Amino acid sequence: MNWEVVIGIETHTQLSTVSKIFSGAATAFGAEPNTQASAVDLALPGVLPVLNRGAVERAIRFGLAVGATINRRSIFARKNYFYPDLPKGYQISQYETPIVKGGEIRVLTKDGQRIVHLTRAHLEEDAGKSLHEDFQGMSGIDLNRAGTPLLEIVSEPDMRSAEEAVAYAKVLHALVRWIDICDGNMQEGSFRCDANVSVRRPGAPLGTRREIKNLNSFRFLQEAIEYEAKWQIETLEDGGTIEQATVLFDPDTGETRVMRTKEDAHDYRYFPDPDLLPLVLTEKWIEQIKRSMPESLQATRDRMVEVGLSIEQVNQLTTSRGTSTFALSLFANAPREEVPMLANWILGPLGAKLNEENLDIEQSKVSSDQLKALSKRVFDGTVSSTAATTVILPAMWNGEGSADEIIEKRGLKQISDSGAIEKIVDEVLARNAKQVEDYKSGKDKAFNSLVGQVMKATHGKANPAQVNDILKRRLVG
Repeated sequence: MNWEVVIGIETHTQLSTVSKIFSGAATAFGAEPNTQASAVDLALPGVLPVLNRGAVERAIRFGLAVGATINRRSIFARKNYFYPDLPKGYQISQYETPIVKGGEIRVLTKDGQRIVHLTRAHLEEDAGKSLHEDFQGMSGIDLNRAGTPLLEIVSEPDMRSAEEAVAYAKVLHALVRWIDICDGNMQEGSFRCDANVSVRRPGAPLGTRREIKNLNSFRFLQEAIEYEAKWQIETLEDGGTIEQATVLFDPDTGETRVMRTKEDAHDYRYFPDPDLLPLVLTEKWIEQIKRSMPESLQATRDRMVEVGLSIEQVNQLTTSRGTSTFALSLFANAPREEVPMLANWILGPLGAKLNEENLDIEQSKVSSDQLKALSKRVFDGTVSSTAATTVILPAMWNGEGSADEIIEKRGLKQISDSGAIEKIVDEVLARNAKQVEDYKSGKDKAFNSLVGQVMKATHGKANPAQVNDILKRRLVG
């Protein structure tokens, strides 16, 4: 019998405020340990938390973006647990009444569209960090992250494979960047996923889940889920049982290992925080935020699908609003058959130039109109794609003029006159009788050699498609 994998994901999204959720301390990454921990973050006696309005606004933006219910009244609670990096002995979070309830994320996969429903999204503070290196056998505590504002986004267990889980995480990652609530930097811990994984027989009740903590790359997310699902299936088939637990993924071994048996909500002894009043939102403020929202990520993705892009291209072109804006400008009024080629310019040669100089697409030295004009010259056969990529685009990047000016100045027009190409092909064939014989005896590499010699004879200007076609006709004849 088959097994079904059931996956839900909890995502800790660091909100892009300059100060912490309950104090004025900075949230900048990379500071010296404990230089960004205020009296509130350190839980010194007599201090009181003050809620960061910017964090609340970002939570509302997320709720609006996923079509969720924005609770007009939400409550902060104390989540009690005892770790060295949590100086208060509790974390301020939201439990029974979060700021965001419900919502959904639409995910495009190779099998079609999947809707992943959200349970909730709630505001909370981050804990500090335990450091175990360079302390001569001891551990250190850095409280710079303590109090950093997080929006924890909890999905329903709607995903059925590691591929679906990664697709969901990628769309969510793009969305929080799209609406400017998180920088999405996974290496710095701004976007971290916990995957709840269980297995069951199709149609059976949900199995016992194990939570894989702190996955900070899409590759690790996929590998961890695949290993965990395989381990659970093998354990059950060998007659064992699954115990609810929190596990860690080791990228070096590709395996998960138990960190602790999993707590349930009652173990944390939640109760309303007496230092914080209920959070009450006004309709006026929510409406103001709604009016400031950009076009939805889903609407933009739908527009790109409509103009003929593949799912993979859509996913890549909507990783940021800047990239999608550039792409849609490039596609405007372009014939449908040219759109995939235009997309590949952004994802290939232009993207390489941007990466080379560490620039965002908004800083591109080649505009969307210039790139469209260059692509047009490849599409209509004026120049080869090789010349466009290796010569013309770099020249445009360096400010040498438009595509047409560079083509003219450097004499890059393709030879598309079939008569002229046929003459050169005949000359190449006459000089290479052995390679012609090799090709006819089944050595396909000889054909590529002949193509190369024709291209060399024309200084790379012959239309490659025509060269191939004419050569094949001559060799068959």
